[in-house]
Amino acid sequence: MDQAALRAFLGGWPGVEASIKWGEDLVFCVAGKMFCVTRDHGTGPISFKVEDDRFLELTERPGFEPAPYLARSHWVMVAEPGRVPADELRAFLRRSYELARAKLPKKTQRELAD
Repeated sequence: MDQAALRAFLGGWPGVEASIKWGEDLVFCVAGKMFCVTRDHGTGPISFKVEDDRFLELTERPGFEPAPYLARSHWVMVAEPGRVPADELRAFLRRSYELARAKLPKKTQRELAD
């Protein structure tokens, strides 16, 4: 999934904002909470949060590895997104969004639902 496809897929969800951080990373947040990180140029690795109990399962799977700097928070990185079926990658990204959104204050969650 390239950057344009990623922006198109994630950009329409409630509260999602994209910004460049750390000079070269495109970061997607929901109400200020990160849920997806990729490079700012072209295609490249995609990192996202997963459930605590899925972290070990996924990091043992070919193509997935602990995300640099974020593994302690149960983030994984897909080094070559084209090797993961698109539907599966979309489901992981949606779940990452939901995990970040669930950590928001209840008031903010309600505002995003409206």
